[in-house]
Amino acid sequence: MKTVGPATGSAAPVRLTSYARGGGCACKIPPGELEAMVAGLLPPPSPGKTLGPGKTSGPGKTSGPGQAPTPGQALGGDEDRLLVGLDDGDDAAVVRTGDGTAVVSTADFFTPVVDDARDWGRIAAANALSDVYAMGGRPLVGLNLLGWPRDVLPAELAGEVLAGALDVARAAGCLVGGGHSIDSPEPLYGMAVTGLVDPDRLLRNDAGRPGVPLTLTKPLGVGILNNRHKRTGEVFAHAVAVMAALNDKASAAALEAGAVCATDVTGFGLLGHLHKLARASGVTAVVDAAAVPVLDGARESLRAGYVSGGTRRNLDWVRPHLDAGRAGEDQLRLLADAQTSGGLLVAGEIPGHPVIGELVPAVAGTTLVIR
Repeated sequence: MKTVGPATGSAAPVRLTSYARGGGCACKIPPGELEAMVAGLLPPPSPGKTLGPGKTSGPGKTSGPGQAPTPGQALGGDEDRLLVGLDDGDDAAVVRTGDGTAVVSTADFFTPVVDDARDWGRIAAANALSDVYAMGGRPLVGLNLLGWPRDVLPAELAGEVLAGALDVARAAGCLVGGGHSIDSPEPLYGMAVTGLVDPDRLLRNDAGRPGVPLTLTKPLGVGILNNRHKRTGEVFAHAVAVMAALNDKASAAALEAGAVCATDVTGFGLLGHLHKLARASGVTAVVDAAAVPVLDGARESLRAGYVSGGTRRNLDWVRPHLDAGRAGEDQLRLLADAQTSGGLLVAGEIPGHPVIGELVPAVAGTTLVIR
């Protein structure tokens, strides 16, 4: 177990996590509820409408082997320009600009995941930037999104959050151009990020194909350790380092390897995000549980009961689509652990990162198999 303390960098010894009901990406609205919310935002597709090579919007939607879907998937807008929209819950929106490039746009914010204000800013910025990297893009500019209980917490702490985010944005070569703030009951922070991407080299969550290995670029377990941190005050420096690390190199490596399908692993956990990828791609994902990397101390903390409500909701959501094999409940909870600023999950083999499974032809009623 790697722990250090006390936390450093805060303007005052304030337990930021105590001012929020949830923490980090574990405070996301549950995936099933979220899908119900946005279900009415898209018009019903015309049966059999072609969305790209081997892909239709009607019953039996498929994705052809090796084919990245082409423009038109996002219905209800300018179909020739909106390359990625609401359809499959991908990591960011992508809009073709008409000059051979495309714009990637995303927003992400959450309540404190750690007590150290500057670390929280670093983690939140890395998490928001990750959506751009998960699409194969590079970030250009970020805008701060800040909610602050100004009558409860000192303004200096908010300044530390913003400073931490600026540190990470600069490391990413991303400008920060202001933003928006409100007086809110709970502290909230994140970024809206705009980037650029080659529209012919997108990483999408609906472009997976059978026979391709699955690679994970960061270990699991930060949700469990963050939950322990919130409840006990213990600080896990190795978890902070993982969350604050950018996914830029992993994204570049995925593109270099010729990958066309990827997503990042955040609040819905590995199983939740993999379920979305497999469902969108019309395949089934097989996970080798023993090959999944896990942070030091996470399993011990799991056995001690440090499991977030978000993790339990993730597992409940995917369970109807899951063949758990011999995996026990603790193993499933670890695989469903609600991550904050997790790694990229890439359909393809990325040098230096573990292969954790593969995509196989669709199995009726099952998107996930644990072996």
